[in-house]
Amino acid sequence: MPYTDTFIPETHSRAEVDAMRGPLVLEFGANWCGHCQRAQPLVREAFSAHPDVPHIKVEDGPGRPLGRSYKVKLWPTLIFLKDGAEQVRLVRPDSAQALAEALAAISG
Repeated sequence: MPYTDTFIPETHSRAEVDAMRGPLVLEFGANWCGHCQRAQPLVREAFSAHPDVPHIKVEDGPGRPLGRSYKVKLWPTLIFLKDGAEQVRLVRPDSAQALAEALAAISG
């Protein structure tokens, strides 16, 4: 499950995410969000160097429990997890370097 193009409605509960082993990136946002669209070339580039890291794009919005459990306020918010624990959080990333460093922190 490498880089994902489209935000999808929640399919995982917080308990399921917390139980996942290994690296995982949750990206909260919406397909129509301009900030999310502008960040995608950077996100795609960063994931091209880490195709083994799962990436789940979660369509977020009011009342969506997964985003609320992570206290997501702005889009896109990327949460870099290792064995279910948050390691790094990037909000509205504007540099490929920051994304690459966060991916390196959870992979390997």
